[in-house]
Amino acid sequence: MTSKVTTIGFDADDTLWHNERFFRITQDRFTDLLAPHAEPDHLAARLLAAERRNLGHYGFGVKGFVLSMIETAIEVTDGEVPAQVIAELMQAGREMLSCPIELLPHARAAVESAAQTHRVILITKGDLLDQERKLAQSGLGDLFDQVEIVSDKTPAAYSAIFARHADGAARALMVGNSMRSDVVPVVQAGGWGVYVPHGLVWELEHAEAPKSSRYRHLKDLGELADLLSEIG
Repeated sequence: MTSKVTTIGFDADDTLWHNERFFRITQDRFTDLLAPHAEPDHLAARLLAAERRNLGHYGFGVKGFVLSMIETAIEVTDGEVPAQVIAELMQAGREMLSCPIELLPHARAAVESAAQTHRVILITKGDLLDQERKLAQSGLGDLFDQVEIVSDKTPAAYSAIFARHADGAARALMVGNSMRSDVVPVVQAGGWGVYVPHGLVWELEHAEAPKSSRYRHLKDLGELADLLSEIG
């Protein structure tokens, strides 16, 4: 019998290793720095709005986040943000770009197990240099048949990746912690979308779960091997 799924795509940030918590720590620092100028809730809303409108300019990742923080700081202070605050935000960004990589539970075992029976591809978005750094430090790089670092995760992007490196989206499965990026667009492309929740999710990554027989929800990556056996 021909296997239904021949290729497994893995998201990276907050699926294989911790990431969002560093953004939250930096945002708390940002809130403290701007406390004399704006209430925390107002500041958070202004920052999120800046991030949303800047995605098309800066893309995903630390650099766009830092630029959005600086833009928000300028806005909420009416252009009078102290230079020292800007300097501290830039330093916070540099620290984020050098944060150590800590694998999530079951990450290595899940990728190793999948690689024994399927083609495995890392599909991640964000800043190219930062994503390459994290993959190198993770120790997982040699397990993947291919690595794709994309500007955004869309149905077209997944269709192209799985056509280029695999047997097409219909025989591919994507695993990730973002409903918006890792699950919904893959299902829309005709593949399987597997949601593995992480405790922290960026607000712009939220989406409704797809109503599809090709959608699955796992407690953690430790359940992936059984799912692959079930699907075939």
